[in-house]
Amino acid sequence: MKSTTIIGVRHKGKVVIGCDGQVTTGETVMKRTARKIRKIYNEKIIAGFAGSTADALTLFERFESKLEEFRGNLPRSVVELAKDWRQDKVLRRLEALLAILDKDHSYVVSGSGDVIEPDDGIVAIGSGGPYALAACRGLLQHSSLSAREIVEESIRIAAGICIFTNTEIFIEEL
Repeated sequence: MKSTTIIGVRHKGKVVIGCDGQVTTGETVMKRTARKIRKIYNEKIIAGFAGSTADALTLFERFESKLEEFRGNLPRSVVELAKDWRQDKVLRRLEALLAILDKDHSYVVSGSGDVIEPDDGIVAIGSGGPYALAACRGLLQHSSLSAREIVEESIRIAAGICIFTNTEIFIEEL
């Protein structure tokens, strides 16, 4: 997915997600300061998206309703969202990925029905996601940086590699 960089990590009791601000259409930069992350469910969960903005906002709304329905049970809510996303004729056409974290869980959710909970608690999506993931893993192992600093530096590293990522960085923390 050519779109952005979203990276999230749980580290030293902190939960942090970050994104770059670039929005592209084809090879053209249309916006440099887009916020693709947000706090949801009484600011207990943070989430970000990669892909079509309209599709992602639709998914955010559906996900928030799942959180309400299951009283903030994140594991159950992401599974139910993925099931709806895959089975619903309208939702299944949505092109986006979601990265979702709370103090105990980290998930990547896709329209193909995937609900992935990475072993290391790091979520990374978007075209710069693999670069940010590699940077984040290295920084976690070989630095004493805070979770916020690791997320910021991971996005900077990804921006130096991925043309769909810039250094206008937005961060949300729990």
